[in-house]
Amino acid sequence: MKPLVCSILFILFSVPIFAQQTDLPHYLTPAEQTLYGTYQAPVSPEAIPTPPPGPVRAMAEWEELHGLLLTWTFQPNILRQIVDAAQEEGMVYIVCSDSNSVKSYLSNGGVPLYNIEFMIEPFNSIWSRDYGPWHVYAEDSDSLYVIDWVYNRPRPLDDLIPTAMALRRSLPIYEATVDPYRLVHTGGNFMVDGFGTAFSSKLILNENPGKSEEMINDIVQAYLGINRYIKMDNLPYDVIHHIDMHMKLLDEETLLVGEYPPGVADGPQIEANLNYILENFKTAYGRDFQVVRIPMPPDAFGRYPNT
Repeated sequence: MKPLVCSILFILFSVPIFAQQTDLPHYLTPAEQTLYGTYQAPVSPEAIPTPPPGPVRAMAEWEELHGLLLTWTFQPNILRQIVDAAQEEGMVYIVCSDSNSVKSYLSNGGVPLYNIEFMIEPFNSIWSRDYGPWHVYAEDSDSLYVIDWVYNRPRPLDDLIPTAMALRRSLPIYEATVDPYRLVHTGGNFMVDGFGTAFSSKLILNENPGKSEEMINDIVQAYLGINRYIKMDNLPYDVIHHIDMHMKLLDEETLLVGEYPPGVADGPQIEANLNYILENFKTAYGRDFQVVRIPMPPDAFGRYPNT
């Protein structure tokens, strides 16, 4: 069975403060900051609140996929380009409020409407990379499970996407949403190599203050089959502390890493994090990681966060 990286929004209840908001930013808004400490994430009655039967394996992003999820809100021109490219390789699942308007926009841009499935569902934001489900293989890649945790934003409509996807695909869903397994996390701060190694910033520790690092490691191992969990210091100028803002795995042995001019902005911490990896860890094949650098550009006025 191929892995499925897609999801659908399913609302079990509504919270008025979020009901009409579909363009929330990637960071916490002032209103969300006041709710963050007391927010109770929705718990799905269909979900299993314990780890899946092991062993399981979280697949890497470069493995063959069945589909791609995106939520249609702002930036329609960029979304259209993504759909146009992705539908040639697999299914594209579009969460939206009006499929007819999306179809018209795609068609007017010359995008054929095949390999596309529209899902009319409520949502809070566009950031499906952060709130969408994770999937793991079990029984030597013969079975596929949906994995969910507590989304690190108080956005209940987004937070329920994994359950809806599991129901839609008739897949079992295992949630790390109830103690002792409760884990606050986000997809943008989690990348895996497909061989049991994962990378995050230390945001994962900050957002789970009631759990030790060992406890967090145990949860991630139980739900996702991660045996080596590498965590790096947060960047001083990166507001959301997601690792994918400056680093991505291109394959099992290659890291794509952002690069600033010497001494500028988050550059020194990025270099320190990269050196930490290179000096302390090997690839799944026991070799040194290869590194590809990509320039981190300034804003339209030529400024960096600290200049």
